[in-house]
Amino acid sequence: MDITGAQLFVKALRMEGVDILFGYPGGQAIDLFDALYGQSEIEIILPRHEQGLIHAADGYARSVKKTGVCLVTSGPGATNLVTGIATANYDSVPLVCFTGQVPTHLIGNDAFQEVDIVGITRNICKYAVTVRSRQELGKIIKKAFHIAATGKPGVVVVDIPKDIQQAYGDDTYPDTVEIRGYKPIATVHEGQTKKALAALKQGEKPLFLVGGGVLAAGAGKEMEKLVDVTGIPVVSTIMGKGAIPTNHPLYIGNIGIHASYAANKAISECDVLCSIGTRFNDRITGRAGTFASKATLIHIDIDPASISRNITVDIPIVGDAKKAISYLLQKTEPCNCEAWKKQLEELKKLYPLAMKQTGLTPQFIIKKINEMFDKLIVVTDVGQNQLWTTQFLELNEEKQLLTSGGLGTMGYGLPAALGAKLGNPEKHVVAVCGDGGIQMNIQELATAVVQELPVIVCILNNGYLGNVRQWQQMFYNNRYSSTCLKYRKRCKAGCTGPGKTCPVYTPDFVKLAESYGAFGIRVTSKEEVEAAFKRALKNDLAPTLIEFIIEPEENVLPIVPPGSQLSEMIMEY
Repeated sequence: MDITGAQLFVKALRMEGVDILFGYPGGQAIDLFDALYGQSEIEIILPRHEQGLIHAADGYARSVKKTGVCLVTSGPGATNLVTGIATANYDSVPLVCFTGQVPTHLIGNDAFQEVDIVGITRNICKYAVTVRSRQELGKIIKKAFHIAATGKPGVVVVDIPKDIQQAYGDDTYPDTVEIRGYKPIATVHEGQTKKALAALKQGEKPLFLVGGGVLAAGAGKEMEKLVDVTGIPVVSTIMGKGAIPTNHPLYIGNIGIHASYAANKAISECDVLCSIGTRFNDRITGRAGTFASKATLIHIDIDPASISRNITVDIPIVGDAKKAISYLLQKTEPCNCEAWKKQLEELKKLYPLAMKQTGLTPQFIIKKINEMFDKLIVVTDVGQNQLWTTQFLELNEEKQLLTSGGLGTMGYGLPAALGAKLGNPEKHVVAVCGDGGIQMNIQELATAVVQELPVIVCILNNGYLGNVRQWQQMFYNNRYSSTCLKYRKRCKAGCTGPGKTCPVYTPDFVKLAESYGAFGIRVTSKEEVEAAFKRALKNDLAPTLIEFIIEPEENVLPIVPPGSQLSEMIMEY
């Protein structure tokens, strides 16, 4: 039977098991939305901006471990996805993004709302393609879902011209797909793995480093068992935090620019480092050439291009993290490293992650979240709010952290939290945002209200773009250039900090939340924190925004100064 391309599109989504579609209609996608009209199998979520839309799909995909799906129109609809495409692709999140396009005979003619979205996104996604014929539509959609979810997951962009949406053709949707040249590695090289085992056995100061690839592979339980069996201490990247419970006795902490002292010291002193599922970006390595300089480096990653790209390794192993860890579990032995474990445990006690100030601090707020929530997904925005959360949040099998690690995208937190809540209605979802980042996609409060999503949005309001302000304070002689969010035109030039004459903050977040139909609470002391969360938990059909007024010049410490090695941490300022 012949059906339109738009009808085949809907059939394809059903056969791929898509139950939620994040979409925003427009002229060149109207046929696709028309084909979706009236059906009940796929819920369509209408965010208030395409960037919010793709971040929501991202949060859904990360939290559910399923491919997220977007649908937008051509031109500005497509280009508004660009930041979200890069965000998800950097963090290996499987998304399939469908964009409408002008009819094929108009492509290249600068038609109304025409852009070359494939050309724009080719370098920030895993695969991008424009459908050129109706008979290829089903195969291309099948290919898109396969590529997005296999190997190193990522984003696929499928651009569908309007005439192909309208054209009739066969209703067949393929069950399988064969892609010449695309063969994700399914096994682990046995010889290289034996070398890794031998190195770990010989090490006196062995260390595991887990990255986001462990979580992406669903290998948390296996990783915890490997740590238990070997007795080898473990550190994590921000993206890998939660791969094993943070209260595990052998978990030392996050490494990197804002790491715990003990974790960075462990990297600097270890003699064998087994890294699983991380690409060694500059935020975790510090000055090039000094990272784990005393260690034999083992690197396990599903992406061959990630190995030895940033840090030259001694034993490369290309493969899926879960399969590699499972293989190690079959062959490994307990380490003989009691002195090393004792050394790291003493460092954790001597240099705990703790804020020196009292009162309403980010640490107090995050620790209250730890105490009050069991089944929980925490989504952060980007900036100081993200760093404090990754320092103090406790994670286990029932508590998950979602954050933009590779691209560092402000505006990610709120919409990603909505996607997480849509995918996990039984769990509490808390978004931790800064007062700068929240305003980049605050319109998605409307989406939360109309979808009746009781997410809790925590704004850590210090009146600044805090992370940049901290760098300006510490490394640029207090020259607060364009970071004060209380600024008015009448303010004097050359501001070096807050004062009694500073203008009132704009907007009033509590009133703004209420105008959307959400609940708004302002907290100014630590005595009010628990009551605010209890009030938020009573709101089961609408979001709650809690604005925490924190110190304007609160800093994230420790910090590794720019260009320094991990051991050169500033502990106090």
